[in-house]
Amino acid sequence: MQQNGYIHFNKAEGRDYLTLGGDWTVAHYMDLKEQLANLGDIPESVTCNVELMKKLDTAGVQLLYRALGEQRLSQLPLTEQQRNLVDTVINACSNHEPPLPPKSNGFVQILERIGIFSSDLYLKQRDLLGFMGATLQSAAHVIGRPSRWRVTAFVAQLEETGLNALPIVALLTFLVGAVVAFLGATILSNFGASIYTINLVGFSFLREFAVLLTAIMLAGRTASAFTAQLGSMKANEEIDALRAQGLNPLELLVLPRVLAMLVSLPALTLVAMASGIGGGMVISALTLDISPALFLHIFERDTGINHFWVGMIKAPVFAFVIAIIGCNEGFKVSGSAQSVGEHTTSSVVQSIFMVILFDALFALLFMEINW
Repeated sequence: MQQNGYIHFNKAEGRDYLTLGGDWTVAHYMDLKEQLANLGDIPESVTCNVELMKKLDTAGVQLLYRALGEQRLSQLPLTEQQRNLVDTVINACSNHEPPLPPKSNGFVQILERIGIFSSDLYLKQRDLLGFMGATLQSAAHVIGRPSRWRVTAFVAQLEETGLNALPIVALLTFLVGAVVAFLGATILSNFGASIYTINLVGFSFLREFAVLLTAIMLAGRTASAFTAQLGSMKANEEIDALRAQGLNPLELLVLPRVLAMLVSLPALTLVAMASGIGGGMVISALTLDISPALFLHIFERDTGINHFWVGMIKAPVFAFVIAIIGCNEGFKVSGSAQSVGEHTTSSVVQSIFMVILFDALFALLFMEINW
């Protein structure tokens, strides 16, 4: 028959006694815990009497460990069986005490985050350069063997990356061209120089906006598609099946996508230039009363051909970087749906970052050579 565990605090012969009796088991855990909480801290001068304790299990030992501490608990006059149980619990608690949390230091945490980011960036760039080299090696091996060209795959990717992206690129650049022309007309009119809105639209779209907006659009649209497609194939072990058949996945899957991007992005950049300038032409006609004929005449007179080539030189570089990053992240998928999502996000972020970085480097280069 079970007897509820209890705690009595009394005095006798000038000394304080704490009587522990009944069953100190898990069945009475909450009641005993409440009694100990009401009792508060137990002074070290108190003598513990456990003669009336009937049963003891690990739950009861845990309560005694918290209330009395390890030293006083180990000195209680318990039975041999109870002593073995107490020693086991004390050893377990002593060996698994949680470590103290380190003192937070804001400056150290900032340095730690910078170090982790730098290390991660270095590893990603190293892997990207290695994948780029493997792709170029595969291209050099295939280029002299027309029988190994994947024309069907190339045409399919060309349609997906170029033709299907044409409407959104044209619409986006047309609207941005209209916005740039409207802002230029609003600001330049304060100085009586509204006519220079044509130069603003021409220079900005030929040199920067057309190729940059197109590259960012394809980084979000096409690089993510490359990563998701190759990542799904990696998760389904289709890429491993190709290797098992003696086929080169880079030749079958990567080269058609890279070549399609090398063709699509420059072509879309031309469309973006025309659309952006067309948007500026429409706004100039509506707000500045500049006819399309006059707009084109001033544009042709004041805009040098070098501005066109500045934009077109960037396009193949951006295309190659976007395609390589998208395919590389696809090959790094580990096999789960979560991994596919993470690497798809990473490919978009890396592509946009690299596009903007290379654009800044090109701007510095062309500024130094007076282009």
